[in-house]
This record gives sequence, C-alpha cells and structure tokens, in this order.
Amino acid sequence: MEQAVQSPAVKLAEIAMLNGSAASIGRIQRHRTTPPPSARHSKAAKRRGCGGRFTMPLPWIQAARILNKEHKLEGLSSAWAPREPLPESVEAVSRQRVDMNATKGGLVIFSANSNPASRELGKRISERLGVELGKVQVYQEANRETRVQIQESVRGKDVFIIQTVSKDVNTTIMELLIMVYACRTSCARNIIGVIPYFPYSKQCKMRKRGSIVSKLLASMMCKAGLTHLITMDLHQKEIQGFFNIPVDNLRASPFLLQYIQEEIPDYRNAVIVAKSPASAKRAQSFAERLRLGIAVIHGEAQDAESDLVDGRHSPPTVKNVGAIHPSLEIPLLIPKEKPPITVVGDVGGRIAIIVDDIIDDVDSFLAAAETLKERGAYKIFVMATHGILSSDAPRLIEESAIDEVVVTNTIPHEIQKLQCPKIKTVDISMILSEAIRRIHNGESMSYLFRNIGMDD
Repeated sequence: MEQAVQSPAVKLAEIAMLNGSAASIGRIQRHRTTPPPSARHSKAAKRRGCGGRFTMPLPWIQAARILNKEHKLEGLSSAWAPREPLPESVEAVSRQRVDMNATKGGLVIFSANSNPASRELGKRISERLGVELGKVQVYQEANRETRVQIQESVRGKDVFIIQTVSKDVNTTIMELLIMVYACRTSCARNIIGVIPYFPYSKQCKMRKRGSIVSKLLASMMCKAGLTHLITMDLHQKEIQGFFNIPVDNLRASPFLLQYIQEEIPDYRNAVIVAKSPASAKRAQSFAERLRLGIAVIHGEAQDAESDLVDGRHSPPTVKNVGAIHPSLEIPLLIPKEKPPITVVGDVGGRIAIIVDDIIDDVDSFLAAAETLKERGAYKIFVMATHGILSSDAPRLIEESAIDEVVVTNTIPHEIQKLQCPKIKTVDISMILSEAIRRIHNGESMSYLFRNIGMDD
C-alpha cells in the first residue's frame, strides 16, 4: 500500500512527542535566540526577524520552506487556489465582445431635420457606426410652429443630434433647439450637437449697427441644454470662444486634398489660388501640403464687408462746430482705394485650383475664374467645404469658365447637382462618425487633428 503523505502539522506533532512532552511544541515554535547586540534594537533587524524576543532559528525556517514546497495548498484559503480554466466558448465570447464593440452602450443618434434630403448625412453616419437612427418625429404644424416628439427613452444616454442646414435656416435652428431641450427634459446624460455647417457663421463680426449673431446663436444652444458641439471648418475659428461648452472644429481639408490627388490627373501642374488676400492662408496651407505654387488675386471689387460701407462714416460729414471742441480735432482716416485686379503669381499654362471655406454667392468666384482665364490658366477648379449655392448659383456655374466645383456634403445640395453637372460631392461622414465614436467612448480626439495647423 502506498504511504500517506503527512502534513506539516502532523510532522510537527511527531517531533514534539519524541521530545517527551506537549510543552516542547511551544519551545520548538518559540525557540529563544539571542540576536547580536548591534541588531538587538535595530529597526532593520526587526524587519529581518532577528530583533524580537522569540524568533525562529534558521534550521527551522529551512525545514518549514521544504515542507511548504511539498504541501503548497495546505492551510491556504480557497481564494488563493488557482481557478479552473474557463471553457473555450466563454473565452471566445469575451474576446469577441472586446473586438466587435466599436461603441459602448447608451448611444442614441437623432436627425433633427424635417427635410428628408437633410437626413441623408445622419443615415450615412449611423450606418458607419452600426446603429440605427433614433425614433423621433419633427414636423411643422399648420400655423408653422415646429413640433418635436421623441419616441424612445434617452434617460442616462449620450444623445447625438445631427442637424444639417436646409434652405429655411431659421426653421432648422428652431428644430435643433427644441430637440435639444426635449432631450434635456428627458434626462439625457449628454447632449452633443453635430452641426457640420454652423449657421450665421458669417455674422461673427460687428458690421454697421448690427449685432454678432453667431454669439447669440451660441448662447441659445448652450441655454437649451447642449453639452458638446461638433462642427466643421468654422468661418472664423474665434467662434469657438462664443460657447461655454467644448467645441470640436473638425477639418475637411484632408478629404479635399485626397480628391485633388486622386481625381485631377495632372495636379502636379496645378497652382493653388486665393481669390482674395483674406483666403491666402488657406491657399498657402493647401499649396504646402501638395508641394505646389500659390497665386493670389488682388484688387477685386469692393463688397459689403469693406470699410467704406461698415457704418463708421455714417454721421453727417458736415462739421458741427458747436458739438466738437476746437482742441479735439480728430484726424480723418484716408479712404481705401483698391488697385486694378492683378494676379500675384504665375498661372499661365497651369491648372488653377481656387480654395475657400464657403461657396454661397458665386459672383466673386466667377470674376476670379475670368481673371485666371485671361492670365492663361487652361483649367479651373473651385474647392470649398460648405456648398450653400443659393439663388442662381448652379446656372451661373454652368455658364461660367469654371470646369468643376467640389464641395462636401455638410449641406445637402442634391437639387443643385441636378441643375449643374459640374458640382461634385466629397463625403465627410467618416470623420464625423469617428468623432462621435471617440466622444462616446471617452477616447482622445487628437487623432482627428493630426498635422492640423492653425491656418488649416
């Protein structure tokens, strides 16, 4: 028969019995040793176990280590025992959950626009994220009031409201504000607005006796309950300062640069053109990334934003002697006089690519195209992030010297594309969906701003 393995406690008892009495057990366990004088009162010696009154002799420590190796699990708690390996099916399911979960739970995406054409971007984003659009009804009543009805629970969830600007800008804004407030009163955890084109962005400076409408709109959004904003290519980057919530101003330039490299065969023979000195920084950024030259058109006709019509000369020019003290003569500012239209840079025999952030009234683009044609450019492209293309813009582009207009789908323009085949669209739903995923999962947004400079 096989001999049973004894435990350390049993061996300890046998040693005690051989010594003749049970009291020897205490002497074995508490054998008195006299430490060296130098280590008797030393803290380091106490940590080593030789500074106390009763310590184990060195031979007993070696014997205990040998016995513990033979009986590793003897006397240990069950919590220290190794667990049984998980079944293969459970491990596979856990690995599958980690790999396949692109977004965590509690994500709801709404499209806040009553116009079916404006909901196309929301559908593209939801398809990329693998979720369905939230159930909501947005419609106009007979008296033109906007009504929003959320048809699913948003309590404790991250709600992303995608709103693209339609022709009726004011209705679009009211739809967004009402939906944000409805989600706030429904106890949503976070309410993030995804507004690719921020409306009223051109009215971000004081003109005449007007107002800074962008500031007003930002205050209304924050008051309604918005906790975060995702937008793209603000007309002025300083608009972010109007908000007291986080703002992510994404860039569409990587998609436009990719279009130039892939869809323009001879782009190495191109030159990036700024239609005014105000857009020279954007043109310089494109030119440096594509390793191309730059040209700037200077001397265009004065527009509504010039200093001559901004209201500063609106008081009567006749001096009122009684109103101004003779010692307070203010020197008059010399009025600006624009030079004839000139092109700074060589565009002869090259492809001219005009870049800007918004294409709305195309008159300035048509004048720039005519000037470039006169200077010898044999092909003209216009590229911008937001294609508002209001009024008769499609017809004017079709009849002009412009060969192609490339815009993104931040604003729906399907009707304009039917009227003018020269209009092409670049899809930017990829970067918006990735921004939504990162914000919802609490990941860093710096990946979306790689190599982005202040002038982009």
